Amino acid sequence: MTLKSGGGDPDVMVDINTTPLIDVMLVLLIMLIITIPIQLHSVNLDMPQGNPPPPAKEPVVVTIDVDFDGTVLWNGEALGDRAALESRLQQAAAQADQPEVHLRPNKLVAYKSVAAVMASAQRLGVTKIGIVGNEQFAK
Repeated sequence: MTLKSGGGDPDVMVDINTTPLIDVMLVLLIMLIITIPIQLHSVNLDMPQGNPPPPAKEPVVVTIDVDFDGTVLWNGEALGDRAALESRLQQAAAQADQPEVHLRPNKLVAYKSVAAVMASAQRLGVTKIGIVGNEQFAK
């Protein structure tokens, strides 16, 4: 004969049923995923509509060549030093309608020579500058 001590049934499980909690969590996760806006990997630009009118007159073009040894040529004329280049760039920047400056570096020139010309142009206020002849650097 066995005596039962205590009034409770020892076979009753006291654990919480987590299945409904997991179901609710999954539903909330799906709702969160649906409501997040789609991320586009593009940049939206407002492009002008139609063709712009052609310029009234052809722009004045100044060609600056940087030779392989760092010699700077202004429209084919060799400049003696950096001060001569800066005085010409200052005159170009002071004009109301600035000329287009086309910078043509030689393939063998050191980068510091080209960077010095570009830095001088920027510092003196030349706004229309571009590098010409990039096809020589393509392999």
